[in-house]
Amino acid sequence: MKLIRFGEANNEKTGVIIDDAYYDTSIFGQDYNEHFFETDGLNQLQKFIDSNKDQLPEISKDVRLGSPVARPSKIICIGLNYADHAKETKASIPSEPIIFFKSTTALCGPYDDVIIPKNSAKTDWEVELAVVIGKKASYVDETDALDYVAGYCLHNDLSERSFQLERNGQWVKGKSCDTFAPLGPFMATKDEINDTDNLRLWLTVNGKKMQDGNTADFIFKIPFLVSYVSQFMTLLPGDVISTGTPAGVGLGMNPQVYLKAGDVMELGIDGLGTSKQNVKAYAKD
Repeated sequence: MKLIRFGEANNEKTGVIIDDAYYDTSIFGQDYNEHFFETDGLNQLQKFIDSNKDQLPEISKDVRLGSPVARPSKIICIGLNYADHAKETKASIPSEPIIFFKSTTALCGPYDDVIIPKNSAKTDWEVELAVVIGKKASYVDETDALDYVAGYCLHNDLSERSFQLERNGQWVKGKSCDTFAPLGPFMATKDEINDTDNLRLWLTVNGKKMQDGNTADFIFKIPFLVSYVSQFMTLLPGDVISTGTPAGVGLGMNPQVYLKAGDVMELGIDGLGTSKQNVKAYAKD
């Protein structure tokens, strides 16, 4: 299945994509949140669709899409998980995964505007594969780790580099600004993706290719990451693990290049669709 959430921000309804068409599943009665994943919601939703497909209202593709996962308990990110990205930023290859968080208030839809935060000078882009956790996970063995995965999403892990690196090196400050986590357009369940270790991912700014990588270049692969993170914290259903970005970020360029108002980012991953964000300047309400 491909899960979507659509409609007005903070008031989204649930839906699915079937044969490239959008359908409203809100009559199913559950948002795509922790409770949904925890209570076998994916299987129940599939049974509901199988029984009611002809009655599901079709939705215009012009509708706004929100994050395909309702606000999770946490967004966990893995830093420097591609060797080429570590090299371009002059960082050492990590011997263990680097873990940091994004605030869940950074979450937004795949086509929503990205707002350059107040006092920002170095807002940057990062195309990433995100993993959605399907059931509670604590001290999980690597061999069993994929049993705890519900599916996958496209994610733009936006970063304000001066907040992240120049203010006591606390990455979360540069990762958590509002609109810094566009997720989607949909969440694909595991059966939709044949090989997570061979997915092309790319990003352009104003039509210019900035990133063009492949998950074959992961330093730490998804089963290891799920297992590793679960040694340090309990992963809850609906939690998101973003698995790192390949080379091509603005920080790694010489001279460095950062986003400015009026820029347009487009990005995609094989099997997980594409997204597009217009960049706007911070403005007081």
